[in-house]
Amino acid sequence: MPKLLYFYLGRRVFFSVILLEVGLCVPVVLTQLFHYLPASAVRSGLLMPALMGTLPTAIYLALPMAVGIAVALEFSRMAADGMIAVLYSLRLSVVAVCVPATLVALIAVVLGYWTSIFIAPDNVGQMHDVIYVIRNSLNHRMLEPAQFYTFDHGTRTLYFKRWKSEDVVEGMFIHQMNEKKKEEEIITAKQTEFRRNDHGVLLVMSHGSLQSRPDGTNEIRTADFDQYVIQLDMQGTKGMPSRGWRGVFEMPGQQFLEAWPGRDGTKQLLSDWMSEAAKRFGIPILALTHALLAIGLVLTLSSATGRNTTTIAALVAIPAIHIGILIGTESVVRRDPFLVYTVALAIGLELAIALILILRQQARFPVKHGKRRETGVPRGASGAGAAL
Repeated sequence: MPKLLYFYLGRRVFFSVILLEVGLCVPVVLTQLFHYLPASAVRSGLLMPALMGTLPTAIYLALPMAVGIAVALEFSRMAADGMIAVLYSLRLSVVAVCVPATLVALIAVVLGYWTSIFIAPDNVGQMHDVIYVIRNSLNHRMLEPAQFYTFDHGTRTLYFKRWKSEDVVEGMFIHQMNEKKKEEEIITAKQTEFRRNDHGVLLVMSHGSLQSRPDGTNEIRTADFDQYVIQLDMQGTKGMPSRGWRGVFEMPGQQFLEAWPGRDGTKQLLSDWMSEAAKRFGIPILALTHALLAIGLVLTLSSATGRNTTTIAALVAIPAIHIGILIGTESVVRRDPFLVYTVALAIGLELAIALILILRQQARFPVKHGKRRETGVPRGASGAGAAL
């Protein structure tokens, strides 16, 4: 195939993949963000960590579907416009016609593996950090006035009347159990400022009073203060607070392989590892299998001259297969980790069907000594060649 024609077809498929990938990823990412993030997350600085934690995973999961649909659309257009007949008339074999789309699919496979093995695991933890912060009210800018919040496993309760500025509130009330002093304390302050530092957030309270009652007594002590400071374990300047756990989905490359629990590991650990492995190593290769299947279906079901083009099957089959395999990696494998072989069998079956369809078309188009046999032209190609 001429280099210029290679470049033209490859470029069309490439830009179609980009447009479809954006169209698939944007709704998924926005749905995730709207589901987990309240409106106050924007002013709290949680939007970007949540976006970076969601986007890489969405990219590599949706990329194979985008490649398959892009190839199906492009080959359907070529069949409808009679371009496939023109390519056959140039003595290009079926395999040669498939090369540009296959190269784009291979690039997508490499990009998918790079994202799934390294980029996504390095960033997905940010989304779980954001969820942890939201669920435990660990970002002070997300706190709503006139509500009670508990911290430090219920030993400290916080309440304030209103926000005065981005980091300053009025009418602060705190009830806490001071384990060091072995006493119960109630702190009220006219104004309080939230100051972030490397270790968390400092509450700098101004013009208030402190009431304390030692354990085992009814004696209440009261003291007024101009300024009083306490430390809260919230989101500070060094990033998100520690969750205290790390999922297998956050382990990149070699660390993930070393975390293999073995066949003797608990079912939960084995299921989580297998499910993540199925997605990391099984999903990216679908870019190639989807592309080949789309080519095989379009060439088989459509006419090379553009007449009787019935390629809707390719546009339906690719998303259906992709979604089915995704469900298998996420749900089926978690029920029984050894059902991962069923997912691998499904991927291999799709590849086998795609190759059979393409090779059947190639068998009808034998080329010998640079000339095409009259009886071996694929369906519809001879009519187009005569017309030319």
